[in-house]
Amino acid sequence: MKEVLYLEVPIPDTAAVRQWLQVDFQPGFGEKCLTPDGLCLKLPTDYTASDQIISEKLPTELSIFVWSVQRTTYLKVFRWSDQFFPQEKEILLRLKTEIRRRFPHQYPKPPVIDLSQQSIFEALAPYYPLTVKYFQKIPNGEYDLKRAYWWEQRWREGVRNPQQPRQVVFSNPKSQIQNSQWNYDLIYIGGALGVVHAAVMAKLGYKVLLVERLPFGKMNREWNISRDELQSLLNLGLVTSSELESIIVREYKDGFNKFFDGNNPPKLRSPILHTPTVLNIALDSEKWLQMCGQKLRAAGGEIWDETEFLRADIDNSQVIVTVKHLPTQTEKQATGRLLVDAMGTASPIAWQLNGGRAFDSVCPTVGAVVDGGFEPQVWDSQYGDVLYSHGDISRGRQLIWELFPGAGEELTIYLFHYHEVHPDNPGSLLEMYEDFFTILPEYRRCDMDKLVWKKPTFGYIPGHFSVSSSDRKVAFDRLIAIGDAASLQSPLVFTGFGSLVRNLERLTKLLDTALKHDLLSFRHLNQIRAYQSNVSITWLFSKGMMVPTGKFIPPQRINSMLNTFFGLLASEPPEVADNFIKDRCDWFTFNRLALKAARTNPALLLWIWELAGPRDLFRWVGNYFNFTGYALVSALLSSWFPRFLAQIQPWLEPRNPALWLQLLTLRYAITIGKPRSLNQTSTVNPEAVIPIRN
Repeated sequence: MKEVLYLEVPIPDTAAVRQWLQVDFQPGFGEKCLTPDGLCLKLPTDYTASDQIISEKLPTELSIFVWSVQRTTYLKVFRWSDQFFPQEKEILLRLKTEIRRRFPHQYPKPPVIDLSQQSIFEALAPYYPLTVKYFQKIPNGEYDLKRAYWWEQRWREGVRNPQQPRQVVFSNPKSQIQNSQWNYDLIYIGGALGVVHAAVMAKLGYKVLLVERLPFGKMNREWNISRDELQSLLNLGLVTSSELESIIVREYKDGFNKFFDGNNPPKLRSPILHTPTVLNIALDSEKWLQMCGQKLRAAGGEIWDETEFLRADIDNSQVIVTVKHLPTQTEKQATGRLLVDAMGTASPIAWQLNGGRAFDSVCPTVGAVVDGGFEPQVWDSQYGDVLYSHGDISRGRQLIWELFPGAGEELTIYLFHYHEVHPDNPGSLLEMYEDFFTILPEYRRCDMDKLVWKKPTFGYIPGHFSVSSSDRKVAFDRLIAIGDAASLQSPLVFTGFGSLVRNLERLTKLLDTALKHDLLSFRHLNQIRAYQSNVSITWLFSKGMMVPTGKFIPPQRINSMLNTFFGLLASEPPEVADNFIKDRCDWFTFNRLALKAARTNPALLLWIWELAGPRDLFRWVGNYFNFTGYALVSALLSSWFPRFLAQIQPWLEPRNPALWLQLLTLRYAITIGKPRSLNQTSTVNPEAVIPIRN
């Protein structure tokens, strides 16, 4: 028996595919014999030696069948012999061509609804029945489903009209504004990642305003990170060790990385990759936000929640921000020296600054926090799933799961996929939620109606394929973006939160320097970013996990690629995988692993070419040379340059602050992301506060 065809049919209705196969498909040769899951194609009864010389091993039938998993239909054809079935190539080509024509890719979009006439549940039930069913079981589920719908509509609007984004930032250099004295040093828009950075800056003595569209402290994601990465929060004096421990709700023993390999050849199957120190710390995100909010207010900062950003007007001396208080629908203004965009992927500021290349990729992510209901044998809460797939490409997406234990019996479960930003296919949160509630029992055995739903988790995690440290705008005069709005995160498992925490000291020090010396123009602020050359080089990894819009590729292809590389990491010492996933991979390790992967799976290069295309592949070559340049500069400077800067700071900074900011930016660029041993510990006293401001 030999498999001769394997197809993904991008439709949940397997019965419709089977019906088409049994009734409408005409193979052109052979006799159709119907089976429960498809058909057998047998030799015609009048097939004689005059038609073809018959050998003893001549196959007498092809078996064609369909099945469903991941709310997707799959089709396979098996031949019951090593010999070709008569006209086999023509039959398979006809089957493939006609099934693609009959069942093409479809990218449904949410319906236009009027909530003045019906509830969100009533409006969406005909389209997303399971999503509505289980959101009704979630506390505040109606409110959260409205937010998911709103976020998807906002995202789609930006993707559909990238060349003409809505203008929200206005430059008026000669504006005659009556209030010429600013009220705040910093105005942050966005209270999730924004409050972390705002609290640090407020503790440094700056007058800070935080504007948040939602009730402050409400999160639609949970945050996981590792203990060594939390060190920056201690280094900056934002929290003490005891405060940090109070927001840690779980530290698991090990994290698993495994991709489905049932349809991979034996050489492309890999063992489980164990990553015990990756994302193994679960934080109480809402408690963490409230703690940061308290520290912000204690340092003199203010929080305007349930307040929506409308526009920013920038002149030579200040930025004027217009906002609307949603409960009262009243507008008001605030003035400041600098505006910080922390609104995430839906940020209209990010879309305006970057136009058609606001983001190159995105991870539509959905999930939920479940507070019990799984059988005891299903999962041990001392362990997590960092990256896991239980099937092949599903309706043009390689779905990937994450599972992280939380407090008590809580489990936070995510479902996501890597996705190119395309106006015809922006990526749907609501479609993903319907998948999530349908296929969760396939991933982890459970009775969905017995699970205790605590809250949903969802969002769009952006990605930008940086060719250099300045090819994306993260700033404007008196304006800078951080977190997901800056789209400078790892292509693997970290969102803007991980990037922000790992780069918090860097962003804080550079922004403090810019504010002290009034270096608030675009050319100065655009240097302040969480860019790493070793992160920009790995965007090709995430590109290899995306199915181009409208294109069919072998269903097992992405799992084959993931198993190739994660199999290599599993064969390496633990610190190699830890450094790679935490964006600490150096030039020599990257090249060694890349060459090893090419030797293990020579087809890998061709597969990447097919998925990325020549344009992106040539862009990546530019990344590689840039990465090599940074590695060379780091090798030459890293051993002495930081000490040299410390020596010349008292003389250089007051005389030429712009040059000092540039050199300080270089210092962080060559030191951030250096490899670290798993046994390496910080020499910093956790209770110590490193002075950032002179």
